[in-house]
Amino acid sequence: MKIALFGTSADPPTMGHQAILSWLCGEFDWVAVWAADNPMKLQQQTPLNHRAAMLQLVVAEIQQTDANIGFYPELSSPYTIETVNRARQLWPDAVLTLVIGADLVGQIHRWYRAAELLSQVPLLVVPRMVRSGHRSGYVADARDWERLQQMGARVRLAEFVPPATSSTAYRQGEDKDGDIVPPVVKEYIQRQNLFSVGS
Repeated sequence: MKIALFGTSADPPTMGHQAILSWLCGEFDWVAVWAADNPMKLQQQTPLNHRAAMLQLVVAEIQQTDANIGFYPELSSPYTIETVNRARQLWPDAVLTLVIGADLVGQIHRWYRAAELLSQVPLLVVPRMVRSGHRSGYVADARDWERLQQMGARVRLAEFVPPATSSTAYRQGEDKDGDIVPPVVKEYIQRQNLFSVGS
């Protein structure tokens, strides 16, 4: 059984997150999803319980068409190595793949017990599109890829580019076209009055 591990800060979850998860459902036998704090981010704008609730709503929507995805709050940890160890306990015989955004490639060498993590699980890197007039893609710096390879990482670049959406852009009130977050997330944000902009 091939399982994709997809954790995200989800602040808030975007149409990009939703598109990635739907794509993963077509590539893996099972997709495990959770929301987590990223210790490399200086501040988390929204409490984890709200981010988890929003991400769970996105997963529930995807489950209406794809049955091979689940939400696992017990996998949430600021340290990915702990998440992978918990996933191994849940699925001891599965082939696990850690899915990350290309913007994290340059950070991994600074992650807690990074070398151990990279020895335990291969990476699937999802490109990101920069939201701009020419919609240029963001993959990762060649030096970051080289550093990962020197650390022994098994890395594959996803043949999929999600929509150019950004949680930061939403928080900064840039959702002029109303296409950054899924409607179910927007409704939750409005009910909970989570952001002063974008809702």
